[in-house]
Amino acid sequence: MLEDSTALTPPKNQTRRSKTPAERQRACRQRKKLKRQIALLAASSAVPAEVLREGLTVIPESASPVTADVTLVTPAAALAVTPNVAPVTDVAALAVTANVTSTTPDPALPVTANVTLVTSAAALPATASVTPVTAGAASPVTANVTTYTKSHNHVTVGRRISSHVLTAAALALCGVAITTNGWFARSLGSSDLAGWLFFAVGAAADLVLLAVPEAATQLWQAGKRPTAAAAWAIWSIVSVFALTGGIGFASANIADVTLARAARITPAVTAARAALNDAVTARDRECASGEGRICRARDQVVTERHRALEAAMSSVEHAADPQADAAIKIVTWLSAGNLKPTADDFNMLRVVLLALLPQLGGLLLMIAGRARRSS
Repeated sequence: MLEDSTALTPPKNQTRRSKTPAERQRACRQRKKLKRQIALLAASSAVPAEVLREGLTVIPESASPVTADVTLVTPAAALAVTPNVAPVTDVAALAVTANVTSTTPDPALPVTANVTLVTSAAALPATASVTPVTAGAASPVTANVTTYTKSHNHVTVGRRISSHVLTAAALALCGVAITTNGWFARSLGSSDLAGWLFFAVGAAADLVLLAVPEAATQLWQAGKRPTAAAAWAIWSIVSVFALTGGIGFASANIADVTLARAARITPAVTAARAALNDAVTARDRECASGEGRICRARDQVVTERHRALEAAMSSVEHAADPQADAAIKIVTWLSAGNLKPTADDFNMLRVVLLALLPQLGGLLLMIAGRARRSS
């Protein structure tokens, strides 16, 4: 086929010779064959038949894939194709225009060289060199980020230690609450049996205060809200009972200690008492024979010595509770004299705190349980 195409295209510097009958017959067969191929191609593709009849070359995508630079040349409408040129076309290469030597490569090797296609601009879409651009979402950019992660083991150990400490503190407070409330409840009994029954009630109340907060929290997390609400209601009632018992225990013991300290005999009290005794003796001696000027003077001295003894004993009573005196002075100093609490105010605050603190064991145990589970 290549030889035939070469034979049909004479050199430009030679004069044309007349064709032999065999050559004219072969050219006629080739023109008929080319028309049939143009008709088949027009029926099976989107290329118009008019374009194919103009003698333009159309290479389908399946025949020779082009992956290199492509230059599209659109012929001018005024240019005419030389009718005396007989194109030579291979079966697989389809149509070949004039002055074009078509060589079909091996089907196993795709054509990747520079190819110039002469085609109509409306027939084939022009595909320029396209460089695919990948969007930013396809390849995320990671900046230089330095992440500092605290050691998980260190955090876990710290939480475990804190949970153990809180558990120990909760159990200690619960033990103190059981002892204090049980002791005060037992002191209210008129007999030993009644006293021990009161002791059992006080101890059971403190055990309820210890166990209910943790159980109520677990019930709430499990979705059993009514049961958890009932548990907290029971805890509130029992906490009031335990608080009253703690107040009784604290107030009774503080009063006993204060009275014991106030009853102390100090040197000032001893001297005032001795002076009072001397004045009473002198008054009795002078007033034995009847009332007179000297008797009335001795009686006045006895009254003065009695007031001195009361002042000495009052100073001892004030010294019996130095914590209250110091707290009153501190509050007055911090408030610049605007607040002046009394000893009774501080005593009430102290009793409430001493009664309330042992009842917090259950809440501390709940916090310790949460810390232990989170670790």
